[in-house]
Amino acid sequence: MNSKGNSTRPFGIADKLGYMFGDFGNDFTFLLSSAFLMKFYTDVMGVSAGVVGIMMMAARIADAFTDVTMGQICDRSRPTAKGKFAPWLRRMCGPVAVASLLMYASWFEDMSMTFKIVWMFITYLLWGSVFYTSINIPYGSMASAISPEAKDRQELSSWRTIGATLANTVIGVVLPLVVYYEDAAGNQVMSGSAMSAAAVVCSVCAVICYLLCYYMTTERVKIQQETEKFSLAKLVKYLFSNRALIGIIAAAIMLLLAQLTLSGMAQYIYPNYFGSKEAISIYTGCTSILTIALAAVIPSFSAKVGKKELAMSGAFFGAAALAVGFILHTDNLAVWIVINLLAYLGIAFFNIVCWAMITDVIDDAEVRTGKRADGTIYATYSFARKLGQAASSGLMGGLLTLIGYTQATAFNPDVTDGIYNITCIVPGIGFLILALALAFIYPLNRKKVDENVAYLKAKREKN
Repeated sequence: MNSKGNSTRPFGIADKLGYMFGDFGNDFTFLLSSAFLMKFYTDVMGVSAGVVGIMMMAARIADAFTDVTMGQICDRSRPTAKGKFAPWLRRMCGPVAVASLLMYASWFEDMSMTFKIVWMFITYLLWGSVFYTSINIPYGSMASAISPEAKDRQELSSWRTIGATLANTVIGVVLPLVVYYEDAAGNQVMSGSAMSAAAVVCSVCAVICYLLCYYMTTERVKIQQETEKFSLAKLVKYLFSNRALIGIIAAAIMLLLAQLTLSGMAQYIYPNYFGSKEAISIYTGCTSILTIALAAVIPSFSAKVGKKELAMSGAFFGAAALAVGFILHTDNLAVWIVINLLAYLGIAFFNIVCWAMITDVIDDAEVRTGKRADGTIYATYSFARKLGQAASSGLMGGLLTLIGYTQATAFNPDVTDGIYNITCIVPGIGFLILALALAFIYPLNRKKVDENVAYLKAKREKN
């Protein structure tokens, strides 16, 4: 691996903004799914929450094959004039957008339950396991190719988080005001047609963001094509011998469990328990402001204390905040929002540094083995995040079914109390295990990361 010559423009603001737009595009469909899909199918299409949860978990089995396959395709693809990873954004932005909007087909509301479930399975698999994978794996792998410098990669991680936060602001602040309405009984319920229209708008915005990422970023590091014959046994041995990868995988699963449960349950706890769709927008707006503020200071702070150390502290704090929320079992909306904002620190700290942490894992693997496998390692990490998504969806669906949630019982006091408990317990446990995984499994503290960066820099200079 070596850097391109002086004819390539230096790393700068265009790369940061371009990379930001990439995750902006990703999350126009990903956050839409994680926040609204289960609510859409339970409340609009009448599908059991347990069935939706099973569907989401089953899709992750397919991801075990599609994520790793896409990682291998990336590593084995021949670099083009635009680079090795960026071309996939332009190739796949259309299919992922179309598959996303088809998931919210409210025009099939009166079809048979069998038809609706089959349609749900097919469109969700096409979106998440095929098209989203084929654009997300190359996009995530791009960070290693845009710059070899650790400082630049941390900035890319921060800007990626800003992109996700902007998407979260649009989806979490604006959409609840659009897709919910008050029914004759005074309950806040979802409009199927409004949800379908919102999905179309989000898909168009996703395509625009992907293309901006494609044209604004530059891959400066030539990552050679992997030509060694593929061996599944070698791949499995390689992955399971990488302690840093195992640690970040465990952390990612728990982070997504906590994050997506908080996000998904927000569509139940605010309209059903607190009776306020506006509260979703207020809470999401506050988290967006908090994340952007933290993204401005965390890169320099993490350089001093370490990414692992910072993420671990945030996770412990998030677990403690949700434990307090569970004990209080408050019906005061303002108190609940404050507790959730404190818990959100457990998400924000990790999310801002996690993309730089995965490049640390890639660097560590090169130091230990002499080979880079950006696509394969990122694909494995991406699959781990999808396992967290599956765990969140499965638990949410199963637990909502367990407490008796249906269209008919959605506002019963016993059910809404159960919604409150799920929103505290599941993310709280996720935060706790996340902190423990970083503390006892993930080995890349600040000192080790600095040693790896210095070693690889000296190696490149020799080449």
